[in-house]
Amino acid sequence: MSTSVAKVDFRIEVVVIPVSDADRAKEFYGRLGWRLDADFKFDNGFRVVQFTPPGSACSIQFGANITSAGPGSAQGLYLVVSDIGAARAELVARGIEVSDVFHAGTPGAQFQPGGTPGRVNGPASNHATYGSFATFSDPDGNGWLLQEITRRLPGRIDLATTTFASARDLASALRRAEAAHGEHEKRTGQRDVNWSDWYAAYMVAEEAGTELPT
Repeated sequence: MSTSVAKVDFRIEVVVIPVSDADRAKEFYGRLGWRLDADFKFDNGFRVVQFTPPGSACSIQFGANITSAGPGSAQGLYLVVSDIGAARAELVARGIEVSDVFHAGTPGAQFQPGGTPGRVNGPASNHATYGSFATFSDPDGNGWLLQEITRRLPGRIDLATTTFASARDLASALRRAEAAHGEHEKRTGQRDVNWSDWYAAYMVAEEAGTELPT
């Protein structure tokens, strides 16, 4: 006998980061330009600080008496960006030490320490989506991994709910659509008066990982 169970959304909204000094960590993550959502202190020594990266639906928390994990033990924390070069440049401008942009010459090299032979300097060929990385760490050594994603694998995004997290991501998508549309007009040999529809179709397909218009 089968029973019908209503679907419930399970959204990852917070990841706990183990730190040794909450004030030092608060200064660092504030310097990244992340939004400070909360800093609550309690008489029993418990403290929770929450930050949210720009454009993210998931936040981080750290503080005191919040986790038994060792400070610096959080590694491979993904930060997805649409332009790896611009993201790295922004962090550097904020005084953050960031690795050079690299791609994985061997599978999994992005999770290995800097200087690992499998890390190949420079972005992936043609900035292949999912292929370009950069890394940085907070003062405790918790490791963050920037990954450039411009086109999702099929099935990751609902075509009916395609959205862009920020004006910067939208602008980046428009630039890629513009370049692709230029190639489209070269192939057809004529100006496309319906360019706006073509742009829209290209941007939605790219975000959802479906077949791109040509």
